[in-house]
Amino acid sequence: MKKYINLNLIFKISFVLIAACLTILNISVYADTIRRPVYAGSFYPAKASELEQTIDRLTDQSKQTQVKIPPHKFLKALILPHAGYIYSGLTAAHSGSVLSEKQFSKVILMGPDHRIGFINCAVSDVDAYQTPLGAVRLHKDAAGLRLASDMFRPIFESDRAEHSLEVVLPFLQRYLKEFELVPIVTGSGDYNKLAAAIEPVINNNTLLVASSDLSHYLSYSEAVARDKETLKIILNLESDKLLARDNCACGKIPILIIISMAKKYGWQPVLLHYSNSGDTAGGRTKVVGYAAIAFYGDLLMENKSNAVRQFSEKQGHLLVKLARRTIMEKLGQKMDKTESEKLDEALKDLDFQVRRGTFVTLNIDDQLRGCVGSLTGSELISDNVRDNAINAAFRDFRFNPLTIDELKDVDIEISILTEPKPLEYTDGADLIAKLRVNVDGVIIRKGHAGATFLPQVWEQLPRPEEFLSHLCLKAGMSADAWQKTRLEVMTYQVQYFEE
Repeated sequence: MKKYINLNLIFKISFVLIAACLTILNISVYADTIRRPVYAGSFYPAKASELEQTIDRLTDQSKQTQVKIPPHKFLKALILPHAGYIYSGLTAAHSGSVLSEKQFSKVILMGPDHRIGFINCAVSDVDAYQTPLGAVRLHKDAAGLRLASDMFRPIFESDRAEHSLEVVLPFLQRYLKEFELVPIVTGSGDYNKLAAAIEPVINNNTLLVASSDLSHYLSYSEAVARDKETLKIILNLESDKLLARDNCACGKIPILIIISMAKKYGWQPVLLHYSNSGDTAGGRTKVVGYAAIAFYGDLLMENKSNAVRQFSEKQGHLLVKLARRTIMEKLGQKMDKTESEKLDEALKDLDFQVRRGTFVTLNIDDQLRGCVGSLTGSELISDNVRDNAINAAFRDFRFNPLTIDELKDVDIEISILTEPKPLEYTDGADLIAKLRVNVDGVIIRKGHAGATFLPQVWEQLPRPEEFLSHLCLKAGMSADAWQKTRLEVMTYQVQYFEE
């Protein structure tokens, strides 16, 4: 009698054996496409509900700290700690005061190598990073960095062992909700070269994050003193001092990359919180220090082609002075002669021979007193500011003309606009998804009806649905026109300068 081989049975048995082997070796069948969490259950909770509750509780605690954020500046970068949440979670949660849903579409998360030892950087080639809160897809720039330079390469061992990125990621997921990731683990290397290689993939939709703790295993008093000096060095952007300093920050290279960017683009660092493990869940004999630091700058980053003009603080404040003098003269007052002559000389010396749209906004006691502008520049920017200063003070139909008595209480703000660009969208949901809160100024048009809101308006109307409904009402349309009607939509960005 012939014995027939049951191929189907052999296939099933083989599959079971392979699966069992993979389980024994603790290797996921998706290990080549998804970087799964390694430290969930040790550094932070492994259950999604418990993790969310932990972050929310820490965020509520962090609200007791009051931090002054630079007005009309935009978040560019963060330094956050990466220890277990019982130790550093409260400090990391202070980032919740500066992050909001869909604020950034891309995060470049840089953390130090603690376990492998390599030169330059490891950039994973997986499709996504998984945490208990879900998967975060890698941005195409991760692959772009690997292709552009041999300083960035995938290192599987780092993926499986490093905690400095994984521990920070749930905070970013909880606050930003949706974004794509460029994960960079830094080894030893030249931070200037690394910064230069990373810079081309940074834009206004990008948040740069350095994952780093501060001093390690000093006594409480020694750690506080040492960390205080380290924070002073970081806040003063003193890269050489930080580079030469021992036992100051395990993520020294990621921090130096941010400092390099900050010096180049004029970002202003703000300390959000400092603590050490002796303040939270550890003893005080050997502690580890933690800090959350935010970096703020102007919206625009001057690119290599210089296609978009960036104005300096000095130039912006000259335009604000010009607006005030223009209004004073219209009211029959004169600026001090010496000061006026200095203003004319400064305006003459500086290059304002560009044409850009501007808005002049007047406020009294934080209440709007006039705002008029032009979306595109048909005249030189200095002439544009003069015209809009007059219009905001005396021709805004919503207000009576400004009086001499009011002038002393007026705060003047200048907004310089980029060229508006059409925003293509399919429906109301897609429009909401594409608008960038706190970043985009928005223009809507339908026939003869039209209106705009500057990016500053997001501060009063932070929900895109509410923002669009009020904008439609301003244009004389129904509040739900953005949902029911096809509108022409354009967006622009601004630089702000104020007295």
